[in-house]
Amino acid sequence: MSLEQLIEQCKKQDRKAQEALYKLYSKKLYSACLKYSRNQAEAEDNLHDSFMVIFSKIEKYSFKGSFEGWMKRVTVNTVLQKYRKEGAFEALPNNLDAEVNVEVVDEDISLDYLLKLIQELPDRYRLTFNLYVLDGYSHKEIAEMLSISEGTSKSNLARAKMALRNKIEEDTINTAANSV
Repeated sequence: MSLEQLIEQCKKQDRKAQEALYKLYSKKLYSACLKYSRNQAEAEDNLHDSFMVIFSKIEKYSFKGSFEGWMKRVTVNTVLQKYRKEGAFEALPNNLDAEVNVEVVDEDISLDYLLKLIQELPDRYRLTFNLYVLDGYSHKEIAEMLSISEGTSKSNLARAKMALRNKIEEDTINTAANSV
C-alpha cells in the first residue's frame, strides 16, 4: 500500500491503516517527543497524544508538502500546547542580557549525555533551546509558538546554554576529582 493510500485509509478511520502509520513513523516522532520532554516516560505519553491528534486531524492533510513534516509539526505543537497549559512559559524577570553567547565545546560529550542534560533543563529553557538550536526556528517564530516575546526567547536560550555549560563543567570537575 502506498503512503497516499495509507493516509486515505486513515482518513476513513481504518484502525489497521492507523496501526501501520504508527509503526511507520513512531520512531521518528518519538525522537521529536524525546527532545521536548523531560524524560522517556513523558516522551511516550507525548507520542501517544500526538498520534491521537494526528489521527483526529489527518482529514486536514491535503497532500501538499511532506506528510512526515506535517506530522512532526503536529507533534511539536501538541507537546508545546501541553506545556502552555501547565504554565511553563510564564515570564521570568529578564535580568540577563539576551545576547549572551555561551559556547559548549567538548568533543568527548556523548549525544545521550547531552540529551539527558537538555531534558533536565526547566521547560521554558529546554523548549526554547530545542526549537532554536535543534530545529532551527527563529526567535520570532519561537515567540509566536510559545506566546512569549522575542526578548524572552533570546533570554531563555542564553539561560539554557549557561545552564548546560555549568552542568558540563560541574560534571567534568566531579569526574576529575573522583579519578584522583
